[in-house]
Amino acid sequence: MLNFFVCKLKNEMKRITLMVAIMATTLLQPISAQDKTTTGSNTLNGYYAIKDALVSGNANLANSKATEFVETLTTDSTLPEVNRITLIKEAASIANIKDIKKQRAFFSALSESLFAVAKAQKLSSQPIYKAYCPMVKASWLSSSSSIKNPYYGSAMLTCGNVVETLK
Repeated sequence: MLNFFVCKLKNEMKRITLMVAIMATTLLQPISAQDKTTTGSNTLNGYYAIKDALVSGNANLANSKATEFVETLTTDSTLPEVNRITLIKEAASIANIKDIKKQRAFFSALSESLFAVAKAQKLSSQPIYKAYCPMVKASWLSSSSSIKNPYYGSAMLTCGNVVETLK
């Protein structure tokens, strides 16, 4: 008789464990999707901070923002590893120098790589604008459709146009 109750209790415990596992999985799915968007937004915000530093012509700020961006990418497990490695390498190129002209040259590759990632996976619920500077023949990403050229800063602040929008 005791064996019957022990067996019944074990079956009930298995059923409860299964129910808890199903509930946990169901509850965590929306959180995971939200975390991906949040992490993607963090990635974009880090990139935008570098862009804004280049727009203002501040090499030291671009250097520190690129360093922060590398740290953000290092912990971003939502991006495929090959993309993270590429972005880290390109951002580190900006972080390792304090010459604004060289930083701007490296920024072009970072922009193209990040745009490819943004096209492949949703990084933001907000539009991402890809702008193009015909003078440098290079693109950049922006959270706004207004042109603020990171390649020339105040010298040619509004040079360029939006060529693509990701929604």
